[in-house]
Amino acid sequence: MKRRIKLIWDFFGEDAEQTAKHHAIHLQEFAKMKAMDNCDAGTEGTSAEEHLAYLIVEEENMIAVRDALRPKRGQWVED
Repeated sequence: MKRRIKLIWDFFGEDAEQTAKHHAIHLQEFAKMKAMDNCDAGTEGTSAEEHLAYLIVEEENMIAVRDALRPKRGQWVED
């Protein structure tokens, strides 16, 4: 199985949850437009005013996504 990386965008403030959800939609659209397989986009809440959007990609796609969308950080995904 190929290694996968979770690319993360952080959002803060009272609108953080809605902003993260909206951003995740665009991440899904980007992955579909680029025909990237085995991707997963979503959101997570870390507190009431801190949320993140993420896109999990295969290692081979990480550089292209990083350069195009500029995530704040990333982490390896354990499958």
